[in-house]
Amino acid sequence: MTFEKVRETMVDTLNLELEDIKLESNLADDLEMDSLDAVELNIALEEAYGISIPDEQLAEFKTVKDIVDYIDANKAA
Repeated sequence: MTFEKVRETMVDTLNLELEDIKLESNLADDLEMDSLDAVELNIALEEAYGISIPDEQLAEFKTVKDIVDYIDANKAA
């Protein structure tokens, strides 16, 4: 499932605790991600899923669910 893989990528990339990452978690408020964290996560997600996430799309992600929904809509079948 996409959420589990995104969550594992976030733990590996950003040194977050697995139990802190929920679908409804706000990236800035709950997970304290800054713009550098977002870029690092973006690179890791692009590698993990073989997709490209444009910078303008990255700026629109507010929650973990936003990331999962984007990947589900754009990953190769």
